[in-house]
Amino acid sequence: MGWWGGYESASKHFNPADMEVDVAGRSFLVTGANSGIGKATAKEIARRGGTVHLVCRNKERAEVAQEEIVTETGNQNIFLHIVDISNPKEVWKFAEKFRNQHKLNVLINNAGCMVNNRELTEDGLEKNFATNTLGTYILTTALLPLLGKEADARVITVSSGGMLVQKLNISDLQSENGTFDGTMVYAQNKRQQVVLTEQWAKAHRNIHFSVMHPGWADTPAVRSSMPDFYEKMKNSLRTEAQGADTVVWLAVSAEATKLPSGLFFQDRQPVATHLPLASTHSPLEDEEKLMAVLEEFSQNFRSSLPGT
Repeated sequence: MGWWGGYESASKHFNPADMEVDVAGRSFLVTGANSGIGKATAKEIARRGGTVHLVCRNKERAEVAQEEIVTETGNQNIFLHIVDISNPKEVWKFAEKFRNQHKLNVLINNAGCMVNNRELTEDGLEKNFATNTLGTYILTTALLPLLGKEADARVITVSSGGMLVQKLNISDLQSENGTFDGTMVYAQNKRQQVVLTEQWAKAHRNIHFSVMHPGWADTPAVRSSMPDFYEKMKNSLRTEAQGADTVVWLAVSAEATKLPSGLFFQDRQPVATHLPLASTHSPLEDEEKLMAVLEEFSQNFRSSLPGT
């Protein structure tokens, strides 16, 4: 199955029973849940009885999504949290509050950003990095203690096959040098998410970590950030529900956790994180350095919160 592999051919090998589960009483948090793959994922979990926390940036759109999920699934346990994942202080504040009020079995890091020009957040961080890498890092590490209290805890991060073209580069995390190419920066962030997943899996044995490529799906994000690609490919793109299938499978099925933690998935199968003969492997010290740099960023933002 190639990266462009059709969902139809892949899904012939799926076992429908994997998804016939009742997850009532389990709590799921989905970031970027007001559209696209995030919303499709939240809806499928809601259908199976799960309590779903939608973490979104835009209040109006999020309320519409929440109402749609409740109406379509009949599940009332759908909660809304308005958080900008690109704002580290906001992420910390949210996570600390959430930890005191809720339980959590499964975290789904789906919020993503592909900005085609170099834009800085109010904290002076490059926007793609702030959302895709640092936001994912802070939210996950802040919620690990909560996840650690539960049986069968899982963390799933939605990455992209685009990361295969990138080798981890820790020398320029904020894309300050050279010409800015949003697609490549995004791919680099997505490689960083694979590294995070592998590192977390080693460090936290009681939680099941996975990262995945949803396939190229027809989502608002793809339409707005990759218009040329969208025009060329629109007839062969997956639906949002097809893009979400493996996320849901990783989140709810008993089969997923029979596989080792820390793997990269496509179409319910673990796949290689490097192309054959590609020179995208990075030395372990670079991977450890990435974790150390993110931890330093994270703690700096945490200590700047009032009352910490």
